[in-house]
Formats: sequence, C-alpha cells, structure tokens
Amino acid sequence: MAIITLTTDLGDKDIYQAVLKGSILKLIPTVTIVDITHSVAAFNVQQAAFILKNSFHYFPDNTVHLIGIDTVYNAHTKYLMVRYRNQYFVGADNGIFSLMFTDDVKEIYEINIMQDLKFLHFPLADIFVKAACHLAESNAPELIGLPVTTLEKKMNLQPVVEKNVIKGSVIYIDAFQNVITNITKDFFNSEQKGRRFVLYFKRNETINHLSWHYNEVPEGEKLCMFGISDHLEIAINKGNASGLLGLNLGDSVIIDFQ
Repeated sequence: MAIITLTTDLGDKDIYQAVLKGSILKLIPTVTIVDITHSVAAFNVQQAAFILKNSFHYFPDNTVHLIGIDTVYNAHTKYLMVRYRNQYFVGADNGIFSLMFTDDVKEIYEINIMQDLKFLHFPLADIFVKAACHLAESNAPELIGLPVTTLEKKMNLQPVVEKNVIKGSVIYIDAFQNVITNITKDFFNSEQKGRRFVLYFKRNETINHLSWHYNEVPEGEKLCMFGISDHLEIAINKGNASGLLGLNLGDSVIIDFQ
C-alpha cells in the first residue's frame, strides 16, 4: 500500500493544500495520504526538520515523505529525492536534510522532471508530486533523477558543556505550549553521571527533578521531562509553559550538575 506523508507550511485556509492532495490523487487514486502537519511557520526549515526527524521513523518502510517548505523555484536550489533508513524524502535541498539526518546519506538524486509551466510558481504540486508518486509506486529513483553526492549543510544549535554546566536553548514550542530544548536524553545522561542537577531558565525559575509524565506534579505546577522526541522539555501540567514561564524560541536554559 502506497503511503505519502505531507509536511508543509501551507496552512489550512487557502486552496494550496487541496491542490497538492488533488494532484497526488490524480496520479495514484488509491494512495494513503497522511498529514504530518501543514502548520510549519512559513519557510521555517528548522521547525519542519524537527517535526519530521521525530516522526518519520514511526512509518512503514518505503513510505514517501513529501516536504513542502521553501520549494519555490530558486536557481541555486536542487530538488531532491533522498533514501534514508528505508524511507524516501522528496524536498528542496535547502538544508532540511542535513538537519534531519544523524548519519551519512548514501542515496541522493536530483529530480530531473520537466516543469509544467502551469505550475511554475507552485512546483510542489507538479515536480514534487510526480517524484513522490513515482517513488510510492516502487519505481526506481534513477529513472527520474540524477545521482548526487552532497547535501546543502545547515547546523542545529548544539548544547555546550562548561565544567559542570550544560548550556542549551529552546528549539521548539508545541501546540500545548510545552517548551522543547536542544538537550537530548543521551547527551544529558552522558554528562549527568548520576549527579543531582538544577535546571535554570528565565525569570530565575528552577527545576531539580526529572518527571516521567505530566501528571507527576499537581495541575499548574512546572516540570521537566524527556518527551517522545527524547529532548528535554519544560512543561506545566495542564498549563501553558511558554506563556506562563516567558520562554520563547532561542531562549537559554542551563543545567547545573551538583
């Protein structure tokens, strides 16, 4: 069964999402289309990379992930098909692939499909759809693509360690206003080494205990935990952590081991 997922910044109020899905269904009427999200902030490659990186591995092998972020024609940007961990990704080579993948990618193809002039301003519904449907029907990528060896590089902001302190930052705020940092569980564990800690963030707020779930603290109380993305997040049980704690994208957090 062919599966194509969609991750875009198209939103829900305009015709673009309908045009995209209709174009897919014209080519494969029986395909299963899964909306990962259409609510990525406009052109926000980092946000889209975080969402896809933490969701694609839940899908079956050979799923095709169509990425509609910053896809408008640019003479310096390639349109690519990438195979990674038995799944395909179709998107613009704008840095998103390097942000998503943690190890080297061996199968990369530049899409070689003639642009339909009708879709000149919207290649997502033309070139990207044709490539995604081609792959979803188990066709070889080299039939419509030319092998390439490199990807456009972008780097996520990484946490740093100074003596007994991790300095991290806020990289994502979810729909519940939970605040997600760039400190992963593996990174935290490698530095903690059994020690106690204090998490410091805006307004001199502190947390000194890791929770397993949100309801471990009373409603309205703050907590920190490693969520489904395995990144350290700051939350308020049934509350708005970002708004109530004044935490925004890019803000610093500090973990002091004691």
